[in-house]
Amino acid sequence: MTTTKSVTLTLRVDPNIKEGLRLLAEHEHRSLTNMVEVMIRDYCKLHNIAISEQPTLFNSENPQ
Repeated sequence: MTTTKSVTLTLRVDPNIKEGLRLLAEHEHRSLTNMVEVMIRDYCKLHNIAISEQPTLFNSENPQ
């Protein structure tokens, strides 16, 4: 299985937006980065934009 490196994305947002994101991430027990990724994937799915799936780290069918 090949994995791709993540890339850096620098954003400037209103402090209130960041605080809302922080609260959402905390509520979902996610990091800010992971929350943004989930939100982008959900929004793309809503608008029929295909994004390849992330490789799974663990295979629940074949535990080691």
